[in-house]
Amino acid sequence: MPLKKSNYLDFYGMKRTSLRISLGSLLLISTSTVLAQNAAVDSSIYYNEVATYVNPVLPGDHPDPTLLKSGDDFYHCGSSFHFTPYLPVYHSKDLVHWEVISRVVPPAKAGWVQDKPSAGIWQGAITYFYGSYWIYFSASGQWFCKAPSPAGPWSEPVAVKSNLVTGLLGYDNSIFVDEDGKPYMLIKNGQKVNRIQALGRDGQLTDTVINLDWINARLQYSWAEGPVMCKRNGYYFYFPAGDVAGGQYVLRTRELTSDSTKWERLGNFFQPITDAHAAFRSPNHISAPFQLADGSWWTIGQSYERNDNNDWSGMGRQTSLYKVIWEGDRPWGLAPVSTPLQRPDLPNTGILWRSVHSDYFSSNTLHAGWHFLSKKAAGRYSLKTKKGWLQLMPDSSRAHLVQKETDHFYTAVTKVALDATDSMAKAGIYLTNGNEQVTIRLYSGYDNGKKIIFRLDTGVAASRLRPMPVANFDAAQAQIRTIPNQFGNTVWLKMERREHELTGYCSADGKNWVSLGAPISAVPIDKVQPGYNSWVGTSIGLFAEGKNASFDEFVCKDGFSALPAIGYSNYFGVEKVHRRLATAVTNNSTHGGWFMISGVELGNGQHVPAQVAIEVAANAAGKIEIWLDDLKNGRLIATIPVSATGSDSAWAPFSSAVKNVSGRHDVFVKFPAGKPGEIYINNISFQ
Repeated sequence: MPLKKSNYLDFYGMKRTSLRISLGSLLLISTSTVLAQNAAVDSSIYYNEVATYVNPVLPGDHPDPTLLKSGDDFYHCGSSFHFTPYLPVYHSKDLVHWEVISRVVPPAKAGWVQDKPSAGIWQGAITYFYGSYWIYFSASGQWFCKAPSPAGPWSEPVAVKSNLVTGLLGYDNSIFVDEDGKPYMLIKNGQKVNRIQALGRDGQLTDTVINLDWINARLQYSWAEGPVMCKRNGYYFYFPAGDVAGGQYVLRTRELTSDSTKWERLGNFFQPITDAHAAFRSPNHISAPFQLADGSWWTIGQSYERNDNNDWSGMGRQTSLYKVIWEGDRPWGLAPVSTPLQRPDLPNTGILWRSVHSDYFSSNTLHAGWHFLSKKAAGRYSLKTKKGWLQLMPDSSRAHLVQKETDHFYTAVTKVALDATDSMAKAGIYLTNGNEQVTIRLYSGYDNGKKIIFRLDTGVAASRLRPMPVANFDAAQAQIRTIPNQFGNTVWLKMERREHELTGYCSADGKNWVSLGAPISAVPIDKVQPGYNSWVGTSIGLFAEGKNASFDEFVCKDGFSALPAIGYSNYFGVEKVHRRLATAVTNNSTHGGWFMISGVELGNGQHVPAQVAIEVAANAAGKIEIWLDDLKNGRLIATIPVSATGSDSAWAPFSSAVKNVSGRHDVFVKFPAGKPGEIYINNISFQ
């Protein structure tokens, strides 16, 4: 059948165009499948509570995901590479909201691990068998740690022993636990070695190896890496990935055997993509599919983010949640889409959407979301030198503390104390690619006097860059902005990201800000990187060079700065619309609609908001509701009356008082039911 366009009105209230693609006698339309699975649900529910999600559920760098279902809880782990402490473990109750609860291997227990970009620890296969939680990982061989709980404490690493018959144990392995409780290691070494072998109660290999090297003997699946396995209706399903760029495949058998004639190659796992706007277009390296109590099946998988020329590959391999459907005993992963999806029938218990975590450094230990880019850097900080402050202590190299960058829109804020007396002394906000060759820094420093400097370094070009006064720079050439530091040794810094543009600000009090000039393009750090960015993604945080520096706080999504409405992480019944001087959000359904901005910091009790404001253009009057954390079980903190502004391009502020609001929250903005496209929201802020 030739390609054929068909129009339909989907349950989101938006008109879409799909493509019907004939594959033999099978009609595969991912979006239509999504609609069918929701046909029996009252669509009005989606506008009044959070019944949907938008991928990725683990935004930012989350490569090689594995997932464990344990009772009513879900745990995720994957490759760390050189990010340390190694192997963060994530917890979720609903597969959509995730939080870091532990890290398995601290630098002090990783003396043998190679400490350089692209090396470190790979794999991170989390599992449960014989009464313990286990994580198997690759670092110059296979290793495991075990614990009574995924929250730890985790044991010392133990090397997995091999033998001449099994051979080298490779990397990107996973663990399959059969219905009788017997665990197996799925071994992957190089392009052509795929094997399976049982594990004993001591976590070591036992029994005889099952040799599946025929699977990729002709490189049918590129690398056939990251194999995982599940079982259903008496079939074992084996899922090898292609390589880092994509490809996910499936084979099945009735028995675990080396005999290739007992296996069937079923082809691609994911259905073809029919959504032209889908940005995560190469999903692969999935976790083993699993079944929920309602009978539905799910998996998570990685993909770089790119749509046409809008390239976010630099953020790394981001992880999305996919439903798995069955045609008889043949599994299909639903294709990536750009629109909301029906979330699993699971309760959320208050975990926020995954985003960069704020920190006021009031604890004696770091939040589990932080990491370092080397083992050496992990020893160059203190939380005890000055109560409530982080001190970074560089030697000849840069000291830093970072988290995985998760968003396209945010405003990062810190307060830094540094007495810069020479050009070596620098401290401030740090955005870096995986190997620190492309960096963006906003910092207090020195260059013929104390300065505030905002600069992009791209490795090769870095030596040619020189600070330049704002008044003199040419926007087409300059990669550095600098102004005199008139604030003293303690200064507030703010870096505002608006997709691929970054703007720097500084302040004496954290309230009245001075701009460092025109934005710097972040495209060199956001785009696909050489060597796949040392297999990781961008990180955001703090740094110091040349001299000790102290930081009073780090906030990544400052609620006291304007939060662009188009920077939402989840939504339903709304769309982005270009208007004069702004790209805004409006509802496209008579039921209303909502959007959610994740991880907004609203103060730590000392500086808290008294009101919330929205910038609006409206053709008619209405009321906008502001909720924290959920539309059903969260808190309604404000209802903002909006009057007509004269046109949908005439912007005006509207506000409402708020009480007892502080901390970090997911902020929901809810449109009223009524005619679509009457109210357009540009941004929201707390004051």
